[in-house]
Amino acid sequence: MADNDDYLDSIDNNHSDGPNGSVNMTDNNLGDEASSTVPDLAAIKARVKEMEEEAEKLKQMHTEVDKKMSMGSPPGLTSPLNMSIEEKMEVDNRSVYVGNVDYGANAEELEQHFHGCGSINRVTILCNKFDGHPKGFAYIEFLDKDSVQTAMAMDESLFRGRQIKVRIKQQYH
Repeated sequence: MADNDDYLDSIDNNHSDGPNGSVNMTDNNLGDEASSTVPDLAAIKARVKEMEEEAEKLKQMHTEVDKKMSMGSPPGLTSPLNMSIEEKMEVDNRSVYVGNVDYGANAEELEQHFHGCGSINRVTILCNKFDGHPKGFAYIEFLDKDSVQTAMAMDESLFRGRQIKVRIKQQYH
C-alpha cells in the first residue's frame, strides 16, 4: 500500500488543482514541443504562399496561351479551324498525301526530301491521339498548285530506306 501512496504523490506533484476543483496538468516537455512547431508552421505558411504565387503565374501563362490560340496563325497563314470550305479546298489542291513514311521521320526531313518540288508551306505528320506515335503518313502543303505535280514525280522514291507513296490529297468536303 505504501507503493500506491508514493505513486499518488508523484501524480499530485505533476498536477495541480485549478479553479473550481479542475485539474491542471503540467508537463515540462510540452513547452519545448510547442516552441519547435512554431518555426514549422512558419515554413508551411511560406510554402503555401509560394504555391499560391506559382498558381497565379500558371493562370497568367494559361491566359496568354489562350489569347495566342484565339488570335490564330500569324498574318498570311490561315488556321485550318478558321477557314471556309473554299479555302480548305484551295489548300487541299496545293497538298499531297505521303504514305509509308518511316515512323522515326520528322517534318524537317520530309521538307528536305521534297524541297526541290517547290516552296513548302507546312508539313503535317499525323500521330495517334492516344500514344502520340506517328501513323506512318503525312501531308505536305505547298505554296502553289504547280508544286503538287512536281511532287507526284517523287512517288515510289526512297525516304529513310522506305519506298514512299505520293498521292494528290483527297478532298472530303
